[in-house]
Amino acid sequence: MTTAQSVTTPPPVATPPAARVLAVIPARGGSKGVPGKNLAPVGGVPLVTRAVRECLAARLVTDVAVSTDDPAIAEAARAAGADVVLRPADIAGDTATSEAAVLHAMDVHEALAGTAVDVVLLVQCTSPFLTREEVDGVAAAVIEDGADTAHTVAPFHGFVWREGDGEDGGHGVNHDKATRPRRQDRPQDLLETGAVYAMRAPGFRAAGHRFFGRTALVRTEPARVLEIDEPDDLSRARALAPLLDAGSTPTLDDIDAVVLDFDGTQTDDSVLVDSEGRETVAVHRGDGLGIAALRRAGLPVLILSSETNPVVAARARKLQVPVLHGIDRKDLALKQWCEEQAIAPERVLYVGNDVNDLPCFALAGWPVAVANAHDVVRASARSITSTPGGRGAIREIAVWILGPTLSAPLPVKDLSQ
Repeated sequence: MTTAQSVTTPPPVATPPAARVLAVIPARGGSKGVPGKNLAPVGGVPLVTRAVRECLAARLVTDVAVSTDDPAIAEAARAAGADVVLRPADIAGDTATSEAAVLHAMDVHEALAGTAVDVVLLVQCTSPFLTREEVDGVAAAVIEDGADTAHTVAPFHGFVWREGDGEDGGHGVNHDKATRPRRQDRPQDLLETGAVYAMRAPGFRAAGHRFFGRTALVRTEPARVLEIDEPDDLSRARALAPLLDAGSTPTLDDIDAVVLDFDGTQTDDSVLVDSEGRETVAVHRGDGLGIAALRRAGLPVLILSSETNPVVAARARKLQVPVLHGIDRKDLALKQWCEEQAIAPERVLYVGNDVNDLPCFALAGWPVAVANAHDVVRASARSITSTPGGRGAIREIAVWILGPTLSAPLPVKDLSQ
């Protein structure tokens, strides 16, 4: 006879609650080195918006707050999905510390949320190439690996010098100038990137600074390390954005409408004038096919031009798209069109080539410059085509949006009056 055995089911193991991780992005309005710095576009996106997006996309971050004293920055932060903490004047001046802004934001956030923060992050939006992986990396070093603080670093191999007043003049800081060891024979130096810091919240409150206890160093790519302190830094960031921004071309999920400039964008910016004074421009058949494909995909397409030449309206008729031309304030016309179509401007892809397109770049969520656009336009764009205007740039954009089914060889130009 077999004796039945009783089996005791162990009680379920309680899952610990997820850590409350607050990312604080200090972004005051005043900046002497680069006026309006925190709203300056890099890759067509304001710096504060870039930082908010990466924090929101991080796996471990539960809340994102922008600390600011500036209404325009507050509006951009809210539009990007962050909470806004209005910073009092006594911690918004040139001498105010980032720690003071973070502590104040923690107090406000905890009072509104009714719960304590476990880990707080200091995220600098002046590091334009910050990634969500870096944000998660410093947070994980504290939450999962037991560090008290963590920050991003990058391998550094340079020889650091300091000027001196003695007979020997300058002297080495991280090396003896009398000995120049090979890189592989030197200890690995690590450069603090300034992009993102993580701290245990109680310890941060007690210490009042970001480097208490055991500090973990989270490595990142040296190529992405850039802090914007001077106008030249901003210029470098804008030049690097097309190379470093992941996914810098849009898909159909990213936009709700396409708005196109005409001269220099759908043409090569040249005009042929006959003996009767009639003007003719060269356009590209591939652009027409791209526009037709965008329309078939259900995207509204608009031609918006400051030109009064009837060739603009003629081309629009042939493409079967609406046109607004002879427009002095293209940004106002774009805003009104978006309101009439019930389309949010941040969901508009706008294509341009010259300085009169910059106001529309500031309004649209996805500003695109053609390859031969003016330098300042390229610097303000979120994406740049590899093809010049009038040579298939619009077709290239259609391929970005709709995929490789449109990537067949581009036809030759035609002439349209």
